[in-house]
Amino acid sequence: MPQIPTTVHELTVGQLSARSGAAVSALHFYESKGLISSRRTSGNQRRYNRDTLRRVAFVRAAQRVGIPLATIRDALAELPDERTPTREDWARLSETWRSELDQRIQQLNRLRDHLTDCIGCGCLSLDTCVLSNPDDRFGEHGDGSRLLVQRKR
Repeated sequence: MPQIPTTVHELTVGQLSARSGAAVSALHFYESKGLISSRRTSGNQRRYNRDTLRRVAFVRAAQRVGIPLATIRDALAELPDERTPTREDWARLSETWRSELDQRIQQLNRLRDHLTDCIGCGCLSLDTCVLSNPDDRFGEHGDGSRLLVQRKR
C-alpha cells in the first residue's frame, strides 16, 4: 500500500483509490451518490481531504454487511459538517442496522429452507412457489402457467 506523506492534506483520486482499495470508478460513484465529496482544482481535477479515507472505509464496511448505499448516505448525513465517522459513530449506527440485518438473515434462512420446493421447471409453481411467488393463488389450480385468458365464443 503506497504511503502518503503526512504533510499531504489532499489526495488525488488515484491516491485515494490506492490507499482505500476502492476502484476509481467506485469513488466517482460514491461521490455522485453524496457519500464522499471533493473539491476541484483550477485544472478541474478532484482533490479529497485525507479524512475521506475513513469515510470510504466506513462505506465499504457498511456495504460488506449488506447496508444499502441510501441508508449509508443518510447515516453519514447525520454527522455534523460532514465529519469523519468515529468508532462511536460506527457503534451507534451499526446498532440501528442490527435489527434490519437480523430480518434479512431470517428471510435468507426461510429462502434456504424452501429452496428444495423449487424444481426449476420454468414456471416455478408446484402447489405454490415460496421463492418467486410466495402468494401464488394460481398454484392451487395445478402446475404450469395458468394466466392464459380464455376467449368467449
